[in-house]
Amino acid sequence: MNKESICGLILAGGRGTRMGHVDKGLQPFGGTTMVAHVLARLEPQVATLAINANRNLDTYAACGVPVWPDDTPDYAGPLAGLQAGLRRCATTYLLTAPCDSPFLPTDLAERLLDGLRANDADLAVAVTEENGRRQVHPVFCLLKAGLEPVLSAYLDGGGRRMDGWYPQIRVTEVLFDDADAFRNINTLDELRELDPARVPRLADVVSCLSAYDPDALPVRDAQRIIRDFVAPVRATEMVALRAALGRVLATDIVSPIDVPAHDNSAMDGFALRGTDLPAAAPARLRVIGTAYAGRPFDVSPQPGECVRIMTGAVMPAGCDSVVPQEFVSVDGDTMTIAPGTIRPGDNRRLAGEDLKSGSAALRSGKIVRPADLGLLASLGVAEVPVQRRLRVAFFSTGDELRSIGQPLDEGCVYDSNRYTIYGMLQRLGCDLIDMGVVRDDPQALEQALRDACENADAIITSGGVSVGAADYTKQIMARLGDVTFWKIGMRPGRPLAFGRITSNGRNAFLF
Repeated sequence: MNKESICGLILAGGRGTRMGHVDKGLQPFGGTTMVAHVLARLEPQVATLAINANRNLDTYAACGVPVWPDDTPDYAGPLAGLQAGLRRCATTYLLTAPCDSPFLPTDLAERLLDGLRANDADLAVAVTEENGRRQVHPVFCLLKAGLEPVLSAYLDGGGRRMDGWYPQIRVTEVLFDDADAFRNINTLDELRELDPARVPRLADVVSCLSAYDPDALPVRDAQRIIRDFVAPVRATEMVALRAALGRVLATDIVSPIDVPAHDNSAMDGFALRGTDLPAAAPARLRVIGTAYAGRPFDVSPQPGECVRIMTGAVMPAGCDSVVPQEFVSVDGDTMTIAPGTIRPGDNRRLAGEDLKSGSAALRSGKIVRPADLGLLASLGVAEVPVQRRLRVAFFSTGDELRSIGQPLDEGCVYDSNRYTIYGMLQRLGCDLIDMGVVRDDPQALEQALRDACENADAIITSGGVSVGAADYTKQIMARLGDVTFWKIGMRPGRPLAFGRITSNGRNAFLF
């Protein structure tokens, strides 16, 4: 299969009626979003990808692919998405799949293309059989890009059914064995049921640990529980190139160009034909001009001729070798080279030698370093898809704490833990929400935890989980969510509360 001939289009332009009018493609699923799962399934099968969406366009654009809204107004259905794709794709074929089918086959494109070609069809559609019943899946199809006028005429005439325009084109059905691969997630209950990243309860996690004792918990066991319970943040965003320093790449960065773009000279010298290199006696070649970097040299040297060339200049037509200027002698427009000075092909950099167009320049998950900024700039990349930073809210609790700059009353201490936490989180590249010092008051503590929960992914508090009479944090945490309290086998830091709390529909992990 030649995937270079196929553009993959994810259909996410609907109203999400059966899911309560939410944007289905952006719903959390498996630690990321449904549309991200479909993107990951389609990406190896096609040359390019795009998303058809009619709301939240900027959020979809953060996935790193073009977003194509409907041209036909008023949510005209999947066919309007096909129309948008056919009008914009630059490939021979368009492959479509819905945003709510994260289990789609990994050989969808290959099998549909084989079926289309074998039957000389215009459109190939996936079908399955289950319990003797044949099921057509019209939004899983591959069609020729040239069908756009036929489809547009059908839509202009008021047609909306996916199969309503089939009589006007040649359609073939391709049978797939796995019906579950084409399953749509249509309701929030189905989403929760099928989500492979459903967050476990703490009780389920600790039940897998033998000899669990919250009052005497080894550090390694606490680390294991936290690792198994916490779900990583999968959201992504696009940032300007300079702002990408230190960030984690959300997708592979594919080079749009060859690097170098042309065969060019690796040094200052003379470009010549390898066949003109002398075998026994010195050779004299006529210098017909000078090739500079960034300037075209349009003359093709003939046998017995050469071109003075600067580092980085495009190799003149017919030349395949460069002799460094210090290895030759020059008299007027004559260059003399001794036998054995270089070999044919020496000192020439080939187009794409460093990086081929279409190959991955940087891989997903890489932390962008200064050298990577230079590489991305050399490719003309202005914006970079990165993982969203973890947002962490932190505060200290205790009436005895004073912030720097405040008078230190008798029995009080300066709040030093908050600065240590700040430094550690800053070094990790988190987005920080410093909430200061919260007094020992139940209402103040609960409000602080709720505010933090609604604005952060994780919350770190210092103080308030020991057995002191004024330590209310423990009770409030238990009321707000799924929290456990430990005595860790280390000092300092023996008392620790950990879990997940909820406020106004937002969740945050709590430490």
